[in-house]
Amino acid sequence: MATEIPNVSLSSGSRPMPLVGMGTGVASAVQPETMKAAVLYAIEIGYRHFDTASLYVSEQYLGGIIAEALQVGLIKSRDELFITSKLWLTDNHPDLVLPALGKTLENLQLEYLDLFLVHWPVSMKPSENKFPSEIDSLLPMDFKSTWEAMEECQMLGLTKSIGVSNFSSKKLAELLSTAKIPPSVNQVEMHPVWQQQQVREFCKMNGIQVTAYSPLGSTGNPWGTNDVMENQVLKEIAKARGKTVAQVALRWIYEQGAGVLVKSFNKERMKENLQIFDWALTESENHLISQIPQRKGLPGNRFISANGPYKTLEELWDGEI
Repeated sequence: MATEIPNVSLSSGSRPMPLVGMGTGVASAVQPETMKAAVLYAIEIGYRHFDTASLYVSEQYLGGIIAEALQVGLIKSRDELFITSKLWLTDNHPDLVLPALGKTLENLQLEYLDLFLVHWPVSMKPSENKFPSEIDSLLPMDFKSTWEAMEECQMLGLTKSIGVSNFSSKKLAELLSTAKIPPSVNQVEMHPVWQQQQVREFCKMNGIQVTAYSPLGSTGNPWGTNDVMENQVLKEIAKARGKTVAQVALRWIYEQGAGVLVKSFNKERMKENLQIFDWALTESENHLISQIPQRKGLPGNRFISANGPYKTLEELWDGEI
């Protein structure tokens, strides 16, 4: 039986976003059949929000899977799904935004996205290579002009909502100072070991929905950390409640009002990740979680350069690290 996943309204006024989605970015190559089986099963058990990006090289796979889901009747209409993708750094230039979205839509075999995000607040020199090798390829992002191009994408109906990812409160404030359409979403690393209190408060005050990526620490990725899954506080709560550590972490995120993107191709874990809606953490459990020492898992070191716009991690995150 499919789980009914709660939705949240976005400031764009477009279709609400399911608060739990499935991520498709993986560190190493996944066989297309593996991804297809996982996404089709996800749709079968209730997932409706799927997150991809130009960087992930999963857009084409996901497009084919959506087409098959329609063909076999798992969904009656594309409108039942909420699809998010992201603008990569090499396309993070005013004149390249619209063509990049066009390529994404072509890959996904879709007429529109539900949400299109600026992946990071930094640009790279335009290149076919996602990570140009030259250290001087990092460039400052033209916030005003690039965001105007994002706004055009929404006004043209090519995406229902626009937003950002990995933006600090200060960078959000800079964007908001000139934006005609404010970002609907800020997708950030967030979990009990990196709680993002400051940016969450800023987003709440400004009507921006926070979505958590790497909610369990992304242990399967090179930049991942075991800090969430091995946390003693979370382990003790999980044992006392008869839940998994993952369920406790995901429930905590859900109770903060944030969306969450889970990433597992294991059927049992995919089901477990949806079993977070019919119970709640106690006040004392929430207090214990609030006392967990904080450590960011994905600092973004590759965007730091002596010749680039951000020379230190403190500059990249504006002290929110």
